[in-house]
Amino acid sequence: MTGRILAERDRMWLTLAAVSVGLFMIMLDNTVVNVALPAIQRDLEATLPELQWVVTGYALAFAAFMLIGGKVADAYGRRRIFVLGILVFTGASLLCGLAGSSEALIAARVVQGLGAALMSPATLSIIAATFPPARRGVAVGVWAGVSALALAIGPLVGGLLTEHLSWHWIFFVNVPVGVAGVLASYLLVPESRDETHERLDLPGLATSGLGLFALTYGLIEANTYGWTSTRILGSFALAALALSAFLVLERVQRAPMLPLDLFRNRTYTGANTVTLLAALAMFGVFFFMSLYMQGILGYSAVRTGAAFLPMTILIIVVAPLAGRTADRIGSRSLMTGGMLLVALHLAYLSRLGVDATYAELLPGFLLGGVGMALTMTPSTAAATRAVPVEKAGVGAAVLNAFRQVGGSLGIAVMGAIMAREAGSVRAPEAFMRGFEHALQTAAGIALVGAIVAYLLVRPHEGAGRSARASAPEPAA
Repeated sequence: MTGRILAERDRMWLTLAAVSVGLFMIMLDNTVVNVALPAIQRDLEATLPELQWVVTGYALAFAAFMLIGGKVADAYGRRRIFVLGILVFTGASLLCGLAGSSEALIAARVVQGLGAALMSPATLSIIAATFPPARRGVAVGVWAGVSALALAIGPLVGGLLTEHLSWHWIFFVNVPVGVAGVLASYLLVPESRDETHERLDLPGLATSGLGLFALTYGLIEANTYGWTSTRILGSFALAALALSAFLVLERVQRAPMLPLDLFRNRTYTGANTVTLLAALAMFGVFFFMSLYMQGILGYSAVRTGAAFLPMTILIIVVAPLAGRTADRIGSRSLMTGGMLLVALHLAYLSRLGVDATYAELLPGFLLGGVGMALTMTPSTAAATRAVPVEKAGVGAAVLNAFRQVGGSLGIAVMGAIMAREAGSVRAPEAFMRGFEHALQTAAGIALVGAIVAYLLVRPHEGAGRSARASAPEPAA
């Protein structure tokens, strides 16, 4: 009996290790791209909106197909869809590296996002199906730690590759990682699925994807065409119409892509909202911090990558500890404190000048590292505990979709503020004016996230909850 228990534990951790390989590839790609943006801009003569699309094209495809990815994984096999996602992502990475124009790079990034949308929800649903609730927080902490490790290594590796080879190699590096991920998945990950699955919600996919694209397009291109132009006003109107239709469809569909009844659970609603607000506040900051450090402070790509290390190393160290603590005391206090630290981090960075030293940058990075670790892992653990295991795929997909939607909108919103306040990001004084206002806006968003966490997340949800954890709580 003891040997069987030990074998079961070994199998769980080996499964987690295999899933982490694919997760590592997704997160590595995110951080690598941010560091390489100035090099991509020079080589492809890309405009600021095109640079934004390089990042948001990936995030939008990720978000739009995430919910379908979770449903497909639950229905047809989580390991099977995870492996398919790795193959799509790896092939698209190769195309990104071979791209010779902004348009080709953006198109390949969209395909990358599709691959990531198949992979990402499967990682959390495999964890939820493998680990019991009492140990899920630790597993999610490791999951978040792997993400942070990729974030930590990505900027430095990206800087080295960009500076000594070319930015193309930041995508080529995904190819061997992808091959390793496929092999590890077939060797170590058991297959699992939801036997109650009915059908895919294609109308929901179409309306949500169209709405998110139209909204992001309007925010990114508003400075180019004018906020009151027919094109931009039409984009916002289309976004409102499509997203409204999406909500109506999800309410009446027999098998909706986004099960709105999940949001009857107050903790699940709070965790998803905080995840969206955290991404909304932080993604745009990462985007413009790289431009600030290389374009204003004169850092090289390698030095920029190294500068982010203290922040991401702190996430690596603190995230698993936050997961264990969330298992014992619940997630609310950790999420609230984490978002307060993120708000302080952003407010601090907004005060930087054109001649800031690294000693002045470092306190902000340290605050951000602790704040993000205290927010990421507990919010993920709270969300995964709040849904039944058989719906783990779609539950995880919703959480990740909220994160990606927040990220893409964050880049678009911060870019719109930069463009409105600065006019041109090539003039240092104009850039810093927009940079300051964008970070102050992000700090306000993070503060709202802290309030949401405190009001919506149950104070003592934790590892001791059994199957009744999935029962809906009263609506907020």
